[in-house]
Amino acid sequence: MALDAPAQPVPAKKRAVCAITGVEMNRRNLVPVASLRPALAEHIRVDYPELSEDALISSKALAGYRTRFVAELLAEEHGEYSDLDRQVAESIAAQDTIAENIEEDYDEHRSFGEQVSDGLAAFGGSWAFLISFALVLVAWMAVNVIMGELKAFDPYPFILLNLVLSCLAAIQAPIIMMSQSRQDKKDRLRSNNDYRVNLKAELEIRHLHEKMDHLVTKQWQRLAEIQQIQLEMLQDMRTRVARKPVVKVKKVVRKKRPKAPPPGPDKPPPAEAAPAAGAPPPGPAG
Repeated sequence: MALDAPAQPVPAKKRAVCAITGVEMNRRNLVPVASLRPALAEHIRVDYPELSEDALISSKALAGYRTRFVAELLAEEHGEYSDLDRQVAESIAAQDTIAENIEEDYDEHRSFGEQVSDGLAAFGGSWAFLISFALVLVAWMAVNVIMGELKAFDPYPFILLNLVLSCLAAIQAPIIMMSQSRQDKKDRLRSNNDYRVNLKAELEIRHLHEKMDHLVTKQWQRLAEIQQIQLEMLQDMRTRVARKPVVKVKKVVRKKRPKAPPPGPDKPPPAEAAPAAGAPPPGPAG
């Protein structure tokens, strides 16, 4: 008789149908509804009430529902939905990072005039500028005093020096204001980036807590079901043991015969058994 071949494991299907769009696609692009947060799953069931826990949803459709869910959540809390909130919602749905390096991005897009003005503003607010400017003033006045009033190009009270200082101050002030305005713009970009990062972190932490609570509750339910199954198995075992008849086995104990003591020197050997009646007498040994 031929032996049956061992059963081969049935391979799992690599493709499935999205419960929302109805499009067949690879299982790697599908997400089960049971793995979603309860609030997000309920938000999806508003449009699809018949959606079960075993249903699969495509990643693209899930991203759209995540964006809409976060948008409604932000509009409910803040009372309005700004452009920054929209960027945060889109980044959460696409699972992208939103943090940026404002310094590098801003420095890369500066024009040549902006770079010159920033350099002049940085030099004008340094000790190098103050020391060099003080040396120029001292040298200017010393040269004009030594040359005398007739030969000096700017005799006392140094009217030309006052004109140069006034022109320098008039030119330096707009350059510093230009640099300060760009610094304020950079600070606004930095604060907006910090706001988006903090808002996204707050939403992610809230969703993480919600998902952890959902997993803990589900795990407790599974543990309770396992414990109930174990109690039922123990109850069945007790019932089977109670119904099984008990067979008593009687143990037979055999008594041992006492052994004859060996013959001693003072004791005669045991007499031979008398011959039976009608038996011939023993003859001589021959």
